[in-house]
Amino acid sequence: MRKDITIAAESRDLRGKNAARRLRATGSVPAVLYGGAGEPEAISVSPKELTRILNSKTGHNTIFSLGQAGKEPTPVMIIDWQYDPIKDNLLHVDLKRIDLSRRLHVKVPVVTQGDPRGVKVQGGLLELVTREIEIECLPDDIPEQFTIDVTEMLIGQAVRTSDVPLTGSMKLLSAADAVIAHVVSLKAEAAETAEAVVAGGTAEPEVIKKGKKETEAAEPAKKK
Repeated sequence: MRKDITIAAESRDLRGKNAARRLRATGSVPAVLYGGAGEPEAISVSPKELTRILNSKTGHNTIFSLGQAGKEPTPVMIIDWQYDPIKDNLLHVDLKRIDLSRRLHVKVPVVTQGDPRGVKVQGGLLELVTREIEIECLPDDIPEQFTIDVTEMLIGQAVRTSDVPLTGSMKLLSAADAVIAHVVSLKAEAAETAEAVVAGGTAEPEVIKKGKKETEAAEPAKKK
C-alpha cells in the first residue's frame, strides 16, 4: 500500500564492515537501492524511520518515497532487512524501486473475525493454519490485511485461500485449497496431538479459540 511518506537518503562511497560501523555510529544505516531502470546504488538512510515503517500495519508492503538530493522522489519498498540479534537494532536494508504501473507479488496477512458457532455452541477449537497469502496486484491495490469472518463456522468446516475476497487488480497466487482456519472437535485435536507425539512430529497449528466443553471439564479439577 502506498503511503505519503518520504525518507531522505544519501549516497555512500565507502563500503565494508568498518565503514558500515562508522556509518551506524552517526545514526544512519547502510542500504542498497536497486530495481527499475536505474543501476544499483549504495545509500544510507535513517534506521528509526524505516523501523517505524516495518512496525506499521502495512509493514514491508508499504510503498513510500525515497528522497535524494538532485533527484525526483522514487517510490520504493523494503525487500530485505537485517537486525542485530542482541541489540535488536536495524543493521542493513535492501530497497527496491517500484513502478506503480506494474503488478507485484506480495504476501498479505490474514486475520479472523468473530467467534465460530462451532466453538461457542459445539465446544470445538478454532485453529489458525495460515497467517498470510500471496497475491499479485498493482502497487496501489496492496491491502493492509484480509479479514475473514468465521462466525458461522461449525466443527468440520474450514476457510480456504479461495474464500478470501479479492478486489481490483488482485489475483491469488497461493494454492486455492490451502486452509486458512478450521474448527475441529476436542477429540480430534487430542487424537492428532497423540499421533504427533508418537511420530515425533512438529508443533500443531495454533489454537485460537476454545469451546465451553474444555472449560467445564477444567472446573472439577480446580475444586479438587
